[in-house]
Amino acid sequence: MKKNLFYLFALICSMSLFTACSDDDDAPDYSKVIESEIAGNYKGSLTVTVEGTPMPSEPQKIKIEKASPSAINLSLADFSFMGIAIGDVELKNCALSQNGDTYTFTGTQELKVDALSCTINAKGTVTNGAVKVDMDIDATVGGLKQSVKVVYEGTRLTGSESSEAKIKTFSFDMSNEANAIVIEQPVINDDNTITFRVDEAAVEADANVLKTLVPIFTISDKATASVESGKAMNLSQDVTITVTAEDGTIAEYIVKAPTKNSFEKFTFDEEWQSVSDDPNNPDETWLSPNPVRVWASANQGVQALKSMMNYQGDFAMLKETPGYNGSVNAVKLQTIKSKGLNAFGIVNAPAITPGTLFTGSFVYSYEAGLTKESQLGMTHFGQKYAKKPLIFRGAYKYKKGTNYIDGSKATGMVTSWNPNEWPENLPNEDKGLIIAVLFEIENADDHLDGNNLMDESKHVMRAVVGGSDYISDTNGEWKTFEVPFEEVSAYDPAKHEQYKLAIVCQSSKDGADFMGAENSTLIVDEFEIIGE
Repeated sequence: MKKNLFYLFALICSMSLFTACSDDDDAPDYSKVIESEIAGNYKGSLTVTVEGTPMPSEPQKIKIEKASPSAINLSLADFSFMGIAIGDVELKNCALSQNGDTYTFTGTQELKVDALSCTINAKGTVTNGAVKVDMDIDATVGGLKQSVKVVYEGTRLTGSESSEAKIKTFSFDMSNEANAIVIEQPVINDDNTITFRVDEAAVEADANVLKTLVPIFTISDKATASVESGKAMNLSQDVTITVTAEDGTIAEYIVKAPTKNSFEKFTFDEEWQSVSDDPNNPDETWLSPNPVRVWASANQGVQALKSMMNYQGDFAMLKETPGYNGSVNAVKLQTIKSKGLNAFGIVNAPAITPGTLFTGSFVYSYEAGLTKESQLGMTHFGQKYAKKPLIFRGAYKYKKGTNYIDGSKATGMVTSWNPNEWPENLPNEDKGLIIAVLFEIENADDHLDGNNLMDESKHVMRAVVGGSDYISDTNGEWKTFEVPFEEVSAYDPAKHEQYKLAIVCQSSKDGADFMGAENSTLIVDEFEIIGE
């Protein structure tokens, strides 16, 4: 019932009912007092009482202007209540009467719309810079009589008050045991929402832990907030904090209840799948981690080295057992030396071939392998990802090789590939690459590849393990990582169906330039993308 009555009140206000007050042609001239003591902006609060039950007060600004030597206009611009925008409410040409220091005005309005009829009686006083307006609304809706009372009280501003209404900082003191579930401090977003992350397992075990969180926040100087900093806040649901500036300007912030993040997790423990160009020939079969429609490698290219160029070594991507922290499997990537291998005197293999694992597909063709660019173009990086990635987690260990080879001058054709121009045993230190890139697509076939993966102009969001230093030798030890995605260009949630996510791991970070150290080995496991 209360809610229905409030919407009745909202309807009344939105139809600009308060259009006229009492008018008296013989009224005295109050021009001087109106201009010096009454006209101006007022800061105060508005309370609605429904059938005798008051609803919470809301901060509100009004403006009083001179309408004539004996009358004023009173307006509530962009009026809102309980988060609902109503519009402008106005009392126009309200004649003043004086009683000592108090000036009084009244007005009446009748309305009939469909099943609604009501009478609005408004009266107000202005005394020494303070205004009070009472509006009594007797309404009949569908034959049912209802009563609503609206009261505004405010004080006149000097014009020098601050208009800033901001929450400047918002955090959880981790020395407070009540905040132990917080795993990522809040962020104040541009849309005035405040978001943070908690230990989801702890919330699943006891949802009540969200009801006793104690945030600490600061606001603009001389502003006030609708809730108190340092007090327990029930964040099992969204909480609105209204900040009111010194001059009455209002800003609302919504502290979002932490929700469970959507994620993708890959342990590589599932049974791997056999992949083959020729199922009847076991020498042309290799394993791939499931799901194979998500993960791919360049092992098909290595298979071409085996079948056409007399390569007799291992594949560049292999299953490693056991994995991180005793898990069943991990993925092993190794850089192989393929320098000088020749197919029928026509095409040479690259100087080195790094082990790769990536989301996407490997599209091999013999004809496409005649140039460096077309070889790199066989890797189609990226799978559809309709979320905003937040965190990239996982584990790895890395051992750099010692025979560093520079095959960067290779172009593909035997006439331009001179193996003597590929120096070996260089002093360069090889490093590994683990990167996740969110990028925009125009159609389902769009992808990144070895030619443009590191082109920042293609990136919307990106997480690079190790940052600009990439991955160095870990001395045989596993290392875990948790890397936040950085926004390279503006992420647009409305385009969530137009994004792909590429996760690319490579045993030699410069492998796309045919540079790297023989036998450099990168082992990866327990990948997880957390998004929203």
